[in-house]
Amino acid sequence: MSEVKRIGVVGARGHTGSELLTILDRHPNVEVIHAGSRELAGRPVPEIDGLTFQNLNPGELAELSLDAVFLALPNGVSRPFVEVISPETVIVDISADHRFDDNWVYGLPELFREKISGARRIANPGCYATLAQLAIAPFLDELDGVPAVFGVSGYSGSGTTPSPMNDPERLHDNLMPYKLVGHIHERETSHHLGQPVRFMPHIHPAFRGLLVTAHIPVGKVRAADEVTEILRDRYSDEQLIEIRDAVPELRDGTGLIGAVLGGVGVSEDGHNIVVVGAEDNLLKGAAVQAVQNLNLGMGHPELTGIF
Repeated sequence: MSEVKRIGVVGARGHTGSELLTILDRHPNVEVIHAGSRELAGRPVPEIDGLTFQNLNPGELAELSLDAVFLALPNGVSRPFVEVISPETVIVDISADHRFDDNWVYGLPELFREKISGARRIANPGCYATLAQLAIAPFLDELDGVPAVFGVSGYSGSGTTPSPMNDPERLHDNLMPYKLVGHIHERETSHHLGQPVRFMPHIHPAFRGLLVTAHIPVGKVRAADEVTEILRDRYSDEQLIEIRDAVPELRDGTGLIGAVLGGVGVSEDGHNIVVVGAEDNLLKGAAVQAVQNLNLGMGHPELTGIF
């Protein structure tokens, strides 16, 4: 039997932190020792019996000598923790702080699994960036122009700090465009594909779920059935990726531990491919992927605790 690893989750009170704790509680090879939250310190952790939220500073956390730490923090605040945590400890940073850092491995397993295996510093991808890359990657060698991705997400992707983008009353019967130029997931997708991508994000009234529609210009004339077959071939060994003929809807990704790609369309001239994808922004878009990365970093089977 594998040795049980000691795990900490910093920023455990957020939407992603809650999902992460739920998955880790059923993981047979880990024990959550620390669930960090300043606001909830001293209160029981609902997802794990017998565990209490703590508010530890970076030095106190480092003294726990954990085997792995998840940083589920807002962007820009991970540095004090990273500086003091042992180099031997696996860190999975769910924020965007290290997605462009060459000293960290980018943790999108379906595209970069070999690099993630055994890594100690892993940058978890963004939710939109995950799905956009999965849709575009099979066609990188055929691109003849800049792909454009339209995205819609539930408001849980806007975090717990109150704002118009997570205000159910403001979002009721509404669709809210935001950050239409230079969104961090646009830059992230472009950086890791090595190819410019344009991205148009929107928030809608559902709490969770995410949908992207990717328009992908290609030089070779393609038919829709050929495109679908390329997707099936590329992801045939990926248990978390499903390819469908039907057009995925946002609700198809809600609560799903993986992602769905399908609804392929091709322009009349055969040079513009359309691929639609759906996932849950809190699961494959965040917590599930983080556990995939933990497992790869620690040498466990990749989907341990996820199924």
